[in-house]
Amino acid sequence: MILLYTDFGAEGPYLGQVEAVLRRLASGVDIVNLLSNAPADPLPAGYLLDALAHTQPRGATFLCVVDPGVGGDRHAVVLEADGRRFVGPDNGLLNGVAARATDVRWHIIEWRPDKLSASFHGRDLFAPIAARIAQDDWAWAFRVWNGPDLRAWPADFYGIVYLDHYGNALTGLRYSAALEGQIVCVNNYRLTQAPTFCGVPEGKAFWYCNSMGLVEIAVNRGRADVLLGLKPGTMFTLDDTARGVSG
Repeated sequence: MILLYTDFGAEGPYLGQVEAVLRRLASGVDIVNLLSNAPADPLPAGYLLDALAHTQPRGATFLCVVDPGVGGDRHAVVLEADGRRFVGPDNGLLNGVAARATDVRWHIIEWRPDKLSASFHGRDLFAPIAARIAQDDWAWAFRVWNGPDLRAWPADFYGIVYLDHYGNALTGLRYSAALEGQIVCVNNYRLTQAPTFCGVPEGKAFWYCNSMGLVEIAVNRGRADVLLGLKPGTMFTLDDTARGVSG
């Protein structure tokens, strides 16, 4: 299986061109558009990628393209992490996955196609490599790399990484029992925890652990982005010393 994780958007010519390359070079391999409107910033996009990856089977190949520095001096890489393979740029996008994995191997992609555009490596470089990897034909294209130094890489991102169709705000913070009962403080609002939407009155904002294991900010029968003024990159803090009333 090849899963696409990109910021291409559903409209326009980019996503279709990449899918066409994959279907031509990996005939018979399942291709899934996991997300086509990922955050345009590779750093928060990486935390969302890690959360989504854990819902997919081991052995899956991820084609990951959030690449504002395309054509620059960043490496093109493959990351093997806990049985899954990730193809994409070395710009921080894959660092969250690597930092949280227990079994990690990095490779620099040395292969180049005969025709490589300056601005569309997703189609010309990453897609052909992802197709080969999905068919277990790829060792010839790489050299082993130690990878980036992730010793200081934050384990979590205390900010909004994605706003869904309903206005709910996904964060880069993984839920753990240590967060139980804490207050999320964002844009001068103090949000208490609830198990799910029906756990609070209509119109009330709250936070909860979503289906991907991330802290998510929501409003029962409302839009958290509008009510709380949230957007990708909005940062928040936690308060474990007091119990407030949600906005």
